[in-house]
Amino acid sequence: KLFFTDYGNAAKVERCDMDGMNRTWIVDSKIEQPTALALDLINKYVYWLDIYLESVEVVDYQGRRRQTITKGRQIRHLCGLAVFENYLYTVNSDSLSILRIHRYNGSDVQALARLENAKEIRVFQKRTQAAVRSHACESDPSGMPGGCSHICLLSSSHKARTCRCRTGFILGTDSRSCK
Repeated sequence: KLFFTDYGNAAKVERCDMDGMNRTWIVDSKIEQPTALALDLINKYVYWLDIYLESVEVVDYQGRRRQTITKGRQIRHLCGLAVFENYLYTVNSDSLSILRIHRYNGSDVQALARLENAKEIRVFQKRTQAAVRSHACESDPSGMPGGCSHICLLSSSHKARTCRCRTGFILGTDSRSCK
């Protein structure tokens, strides 16, 4: 799945398959300007910053069990969001510091370090990296990913795929080759 935010005409948090199909709004009310998103891959939660409402909130992958983690003026200057163990990590663009926020009580906010010009933060940890398994976009005997002549995108599962073409090309009737 692909998770993303949008705050154009109607602010929302959405999810879709990797090929863009099955697009679903998971948060579309009481949301104004969601600017950063983080996933808890193990427990299947989506966290986001809303800089207009000055809040950090969370829902499960289906948009249920919504909770506010923390709220207040300090959220206005946050950018980037990552989750690791019991904490959320973010960057305060005003003080140029990395902040750690306890994701269950929200009141334990601690500045960890100062960085200049940081706008994003990511945590890489072996447990959260998916094990590599066979998938529909693996190269076929002729070296084409998933049998697609240009681009292979995973679809509703690791066993399904959609072929797409680069700009200026159209997908042929075989749904694999681009012309």
